[in-house]
Amino acid sequence: MEIKMVNLKINGQAVSVPEGTTILDAAKVAGIKIPTLCYLRDINAIGACRVCVVEVKGARSLVAACVYPVNEGMEVITNSAKVIEARKTTVELILSDHDKNCLSCVRNQNCELQRLSEELGCDAKRFGGAVNEFELDASTPYIVRDNNKCVLCRRCVAACKNYQGLSIIGANSRGFNTHIGASFDFDLNDVPCVGCGQCISVCPVGALHEKEEIDDVIAALQDKSKYVIIATAPSVRVGLGEEFGYPIGTNVEGKMVTAMRKMGFNAVFDVNMTADLTIMEEGTEFLSRLNNGGVLPMMTSCSPAWIKFVEHNYPEMIPNLSSCKSPQQMFGAICKTYYAEKMGIDPKDMIVVSVMPCTAKKFEKGREYQNAAGVPDIDITLTTRELAKLIKRYGLIFNELEDGQFDAPLGIASTAGLLFGATGGVMEAALRTLADVLEGKSLDNIDYTAVRGTKGIKEATVTLAGKEVKVAVASGLANAKELMEKIKKGEADYHFIEIMSCPGGCVNGGGQPIKSAYERNNYDIKALRAGAIYDADKSASLRKSHENPVVKEIYETYLGEPNSHKAHEILHTKYVARKKY
Repeated sequence: MEIKMVNLKINGQAVSVPEGTTILDAAKVAGIKIPTLCYLRDINAIGACRVCVVEVKGARSLVAACVYPVNEGMEVITNSAKVIEARKTTVELILSDHDKNCLSCVRNQNCELQRLSEELGCDAKRFGGAVNEFELDASTPYIVRDNNKCVLCRRCVAACKNYQGLSIIGANSRGFNTHIGASFDFDLNDVPCVGCGQCISVCPVGALHEKEEIDDVIAALQDKSKYVIIATAPSVRVGLGEEFGYPIGTNVEGKMVTAMRKMGFNAVFDVNMTADLTIMEEGTEFLSRLNNGGVLPMMTSCSPAWIKFVEHNYPEMIPNLSSCKSPQQMFGAICKTYYAEKMGIDPKDMIVVSVMPCTAKKFEKGREYQNAAGVPDIDITLTTRELAKLIKRYGLIFNELEDGQFDAPLGIASTAGLLFGATGGVMEAALRTLADVLEGKSLDNIDYTAVRGTKGIKEATVTLAGKEVKVAVASGLANAKELMEKIKKGEADYHFIEIMSCPGGCVNGGGQPIKSAYERNNYDIKALRAGAIYDADKSASLRKSHENPVVKEIYETYLGEPNSHKAHEILHTKYVARKKY
């Protein structure tokens, strides 16, 4: 189909763009950045904040560049005195009803409102008068909502609705009293919020943030009676560097390990190791279901927000979920059973800290049936952002650190475990092991590219030892919901399904470094971070979970075999139906 081009002028510069392009995007083609606040590509084009206004010759008033399409012969001015003053006044009006305690805000120096105010030369005290006062909602273990800092951009509302298909939050009241919240202003803990944190990721200010546990880690490190272990999830290493000025998707594993060791942790391990263990347990469980008439399709259980979503919305499909704990919880369980016995440490004297790209992991560690040794499997969970703050608080010059290596034995992992960070990675890791098991030999062709990529739903049919296995992969709960509805209606006959609650998988988790709307609108952040994971996998020598020597040793000396009675006691869990709304 032929693309019709439109010719216009922006600030006197001739520009040619496809028909249907907005002024905002046409300006970028011309090398001009128009500021935005409410706009997020694909999910929130509402023209509400008016920060992106421009002059269009012949128009009766200033227009919102984010939603106004170009037309032939259009003349646009993006930087006239009238435009700049309008933007400045808009931001100053927002600031007039905003908590301006910037120095103590979690988003200080990474705040889009702060940046706009600086760029436009705003006077934060220009407009006085009444100011809204809201109580903090800190009812959940994972998210704090502070409407005193909210700018009513509705980006969080759009993320909850369009990424996750949940619509847990929206605009309540009207006029000056308008605020974002759950229905009837219920606390987040009293509604089916799944804790994914995508609302935090898109918030331009400090109105949403994770419930921090940094001080708990510092206290643990200062308690010399405790043996403190830290371990990081796969995607943390390809996100953390962004907090220290590295390009999006830089793998900083070595510097990350050194930083954690310098902070004084007794052991620095890798959750990739228990991702390998997850493949052994989950793969064995799948084969048992496939061969013995078990409940199919089997669905992965690594994403706690996804699990909570099923418990609230599809309790009848709980039997489809794998009974495996997530890699985070398996890690804590192995530390406090196998490793504690090996080291002669009382599990009560052990503190296990996990670093996750996810806010829902803070909820997961307190779930039922997550205490293999009679104590919580995981004691403290930090997001990638919190780890960066901890490193800075300890005064470590991250960019100048030498590269270190994880400690043995629980720091030894295959890159199949690393793939868990990207959507499709759990499925690909599982297929690598299942293929070898069913074929009875080690296969060389192990790149299952059909399940790779950031597309929301991926489907494939894989032949394993002559048997066709139909698989599906979804990321983002709106896409998961689409799959679930197809299954309920009998429109799909998959055998194995991987679900990650965040679009693109854990690399885009709610605990990863927050990127501005400009970056989100113009770069494929998910793909850049996932690319670093696949690059590491491509060059590795250990690429299959079942070939991990530590995993082999754990089964031979401690668990017996995958899905054994002891493995079930330590590495598996149960799910509960939760209130429907």
